[in-house]
Amino acid sequence: MHGTIESAAKLDALRTRASSLPLEQFDPGDPELFRTDTFWPYFDRLRREDPVHYCKDSMFGPYWSVTRYNDIMEIETNHSVFSSASALGGITIRDIDPDLRRESFISMDPPRHAAQRKTVAPMFTPTHLDNLAINIRKRSAECLDNLPRGEVFDWVDRVSIELTTQMLAVLFDFPWEDRRKLTRWSDIATTIPGPDGLVATEDERQAELTECAGYFSRLWKERIEQPPKSDLLSMMAHGAATRDMDAKNFLGNLILLIVGGNDTTRNTMSGSLLALSQHPEQYRKLRENPDLLDSFVPEVIRWQTPLAHMRRTALSDFAFRGKQIKKGDKVVMWYVSGNRDEEAIERPYEFIIDRARPRTHLSFGFGIHRCVGLRLAELQLKIIWEEILKRFDHIDVVGEPTRVYSSFVKGIETLPVKIAA
Repeated sequence: MHGTIESAAKLDALRTRASSLPLEQFDPGDPELFRTDTFWPYFDRLRREDPVHYCKDSMFGPYWSVTRYNDIMEIETNHSVFSSASALGGITIRDIDPDLRRESFISMDPPRHAAQRKTVAPMFTPTHLDNLAINIRKRSAECLDNLPRGEVFDWVDRVSIELTTQMLAVLFDFPWEDRRKLTRWSDIATTIPGPDGLVATEDERQAELTECAGYFSRLWKERIEQPPKSDLLSMMAHGAATRDMDAKNFLGNLILLIVGGNDTTRNTMSGSLLALSQHPEQYRKLRENPDLLDSFVPEVIRWQTPLAHMRRTALSDFAFRGKQIKKGDKVVMWYVSGNRDEEAIERPYEFIIDRARPRTHLSFGFGIHRCVGLRLAELQLKIIWEEILKRFDHIDVVGEPTRVYSSFVKGIETLPVKIAA
């Protein structure tokens, strides 16, 4: 009870600060707000008072924030004005040195985008997903059956990371014994270097990404010499639009597929248990009626919003909602805010596993850049929860989660849990 009172007092203090700070001082992209899970009141106020907001000064330089659901969709679908191109800065609020930018199909504009995306799309067809489901169920069952009983363990490491990394290894046909390298490279790709980060400097980050490129280059050479197979690497090695990629485009697409397959599923897997722990009446409802998994899964994906934003760069001056966006300006679409927009989603701050329209969310993006693997992410989440509900009456979250220092990946680093003996 004391913890609840303390949390409520902390939230009140945050709301007071967010309501008293002048709007021109708002920097919603500050990673510390995401590490401490204290960004919500800032976005609430921006949606109400300044839904297209300009931040003059931040650790990432000046940028626009677009915070309402329908406005985000409008920016997302206007490719003639708002570009994803890596040469202009790509898809994240954080700018990378121009010499280190790596193109991937998510950081390309039409028409080049479609050809590269189409190369990997066969991985996510219904028939292929049916085959993957057998593998996912087997590995989920093994993972859950090996969890300790009656002692505290980290759900993120033992379940979320393990299962998503296994899935990535299957998708790439990656050497099984080295699969945790995929987790590391995914984390390195999105980390902000610094004294408390995974790496201290950008040079260290680049060195690990170079190691990633070298490892995959060896696998690529093997796949080119083999007949086409149904793994992502073979698809790219034999695809007309991807087989002649330069080194930067190759690594860019690899990182996209690793991060896309790792961060989103892993953080939603962790977020799902945390959400049910925070809403015991919904947990009870799910246990009593496992058929609700079909609406539970998209509701969790909305609730967690595993990638907090996507960024675009303005190709020309553009007047939008009374604001003048200039050519070259950075425009950040805050999915995490759109997913709490009262005008688009009914009771958005409530976690409701039997929502009437649970797929009304922005977590996978919108339009041509919508996540290519979204059905696989949903499938993994559904199967793990089918297997959990068969085995355990309850999994208790026994401590506070720690969160990732990032305003791009909205991630959970650790989540202490206990399963009754």
